[in-house]
Amino acid sequence: MSPIALFFGGILMLVAVVLGLVRVPATHLARILRYGVPVALGGFGVVLTLIGRAGIGMPVIAVATMLFGRARAQALATRSAGGYSHVRSAALEMELDLDTGAMNGLVLAGSFEGRELDALDEAELVRLHGELARDAESLALLEAYLDRRIADWRSRLDPDEGAGLGAAPGAGAMTEQEAYEILGLAAGASEAEIREAHRRLMKRMHPDTGGSTFLAGRINEAKTVLLNRHN
Repeated sequence: MSPIALFFGGILMLVAVVLGLVRVPATHLARILRYGVPVALGGFGVVLTLIGRAGIGMPVIAVATMLFGRARAQALATRSAGGYSHVRSAALEMELDLDTGAMNGLVLAGSFEGRELDALDEAELVRLHGELARDAESLALLEAYLDRRIADWRSRLDPDEGAGLGAAPGAGAMTEQEAYEILGLAAGASEAEIREAHRRLMKRMHPDTGGSTFLAGRINEAKTVLLNRHN
């Protein structure tokens, strides 16, 4: 079979696959095509090389490799565009998805160390709330999470829980690394990127829109720390 026949046969197969995926969501179909085309082209180049047409096959493989690499780079850029905001305290590390607003956290100390908040049931979350009564920052993070997950959790909480225990002092001045993590930015971000990340986060976490006063304060502090670096 000639290389031309093989090429058009491959194209027909690719068209058949696409037609068979017409009910696949557009985003998934685009991903399939983004990777499928360079893979099919690379396969065609390999066939050409194996049948003695390396002068044509090798350049085809090179083009396919370039297209595949470009597809991978675009996918990575898209995945990191939204990013995540990370806020850490002594007992919790919280993560906020900047695209969806979804929040989850990892317990770093206490009875539930090593477990994610999403994996805890309501009774366990109440117990964790009691354990964090002496840690003001961790407690504020947990309450921000509870506000999103259980709308009426405060009315179910024992009003005497943690009474008289006081609160731990704050964690001190925020470092640049912490500020970057809170805003979901890579080190060295530009002033425009800092302001845009701050704007996006505040839309989700501002107290006036049902967000957390504590987290809003941390977001504002992160912006100030990083903008001072540009002055």
